[in-house]
Amino acid sequence: MQSDGKLDSGGIAGLGVGFSPVSMRPVADSSIVDGSIAEAWAKVREGLRRDLGARSFDNWLARIRLGAYCPTDRSITLVLPSAFMANWVSSNLADRLVLAWRAIMPDVLGVRIIAECADAGHVEPLVITEVAEPAVKAPSGEREFRFDPRMTFDTFVTGDANRIACNAGRAIAEGGPMRFNPLFVYGPTGQGKTHLLHAIGHGYMARKPHARAIAMSAERFMVDFVNAMRNKDTMAFKERLRSVDLLMIDDFQFIAGKGTTQEEFLYTIDELMRGGRRLIITSDRSPHELDGIEGRILSRLTQGLVVDIKPADLTLRRAIVDAKVANVTSVVIPPVVLDMLATRIGSNVRELEGGLNRLVAYASLNGRAIDEAFAEEVLADMFRASRRRVTIDEIQRRVSDHFNIRAAEMVSARRARAVARPRQIAMYLSKQLTPRSLPEIGRRFGGRDHTTVIHAVKQIEKLRASDSEIDSDVRTLLRSLEN
Repeated sequence: MQSDGKLDSGGIAGLGVGFSPVSMRPVADSSIVDGSIAEAWAKVREGLRRDLGARSFDNWLARIRLGAYCPTDRSITLVLPSAFMANWVSSNLADRLVLAWRAIMPDVLGVRIIAECADAGHVEPLVITEVAEPAVKAPSGEREFRFDPRMTFDTFVTGDANRIACNAGRAIAEGGPMRFNPLFVYGPTGQGKTHLLHAIGHGYMARKPHARAIAMSAERFMVDFVNAMRNKDTMAFKERLRSVDLLMIDDFQFIAGKGTTQEEFLYTIDELMRGGRRLIITSDRSPHELDGIEGRILSRLTQGLVVDIKPADLTLRRAIVDAKVANVTSVVIPPVVLDMLATRIGSNVRELEGGLNRLVAYASLNGRAIDEAFAEEVLADMFRASRRRVTIDEIQRRVSDHFNIRAAEMVSARRARAVARPRQIAMYLSKQLTPRSLPEIGRRFGGRDHTTVIHAVKQIEKLRASDSEIDSDVRTLLRSLEN
């Protein structure tokens, strides 16, 4: 259904000669002379594991093999063991892979994700995710973003949780008179916000084939803007974004606290809205719950339509599973297993899709028939995590209610004890009850560093041993969240 961290921006100036594990032929590029592809890949893997969490990384990225660097299109090839896994990675993590490589190797413009076929040594290309050079304007009518062909309104399964957001997106995609602008869509991670952006992009470009549309993450917006400033070419960056007919920014919460980026974003949306262009923003929280965002930006984001996508209920999750299974022809999945998936993976639609893809991949790779016992074996860790899974958003709300403070204080910069102590408890509970990495937890608490989370966890552990009142508060919150 959908695709929904900051990556290390460090340190290798370039790469020399590398060898593709697929073809074992040397690959050289005279413009890349320092270090090695293997060293860069190690840094990329380390950053992805830290940002995505060990469980997600081990499920989908740990088995990636490094392929060749192509100097012609300046792309890196990554090889996965099956088409199912490559399909999922290209759909959900391709943008992050590109950004991770570019953070380490600015010369890399794209990542080619391929699946290794049954024929030894043969690989089948699946998708190329390209990143255009920053601050370069595309010719008139050129589509600057390659929308995922699988993420359309036809494949966006609707229910009570997402119907209003979907209908609002359709209204924009139709390209008629604007009834609201901008559209701000918010909701928990993995509920379909990115899928909706792709669907809007497909619909809009189908009706206006000569229009220009850009969809990018807030992180990508920051990276391109910083690169433009570094290259002293900010005017081209401004012209590229401000001349589009439709601009879509995903995961807006990551701009929080970035003053210079926010100022540029403010000027961009002002220019677009004055020109009658369409603007769509997604975030994991409503505008009023975003701390570290300038008031001038918030006033503009809320002058249009603000809609939420709620967590999918059982009926919607079952419908999503049915829609996904309709495209699976390699194996047969009994209805009882589909019911098991929809019932026992309820925290996140993306994880539900990941569970289904994982089940199909393991069955294909092992030549096994899918039944309840096989599903229990393959998805044991996902089922186990879902039984007690709570979200960081839920933890923040429960802790705020318990201590009678505003939920926005969880991400605020205030350091008063009445706010800081509940915030530390919420960080502690997030570490105990969620699989999220320390950097991701820090970002969800107002863009804080992972060392702040470590300090909070150690502080609450220390206080629980010496302060019975704090220990009682934590025990009460644990019972409330786990039940």
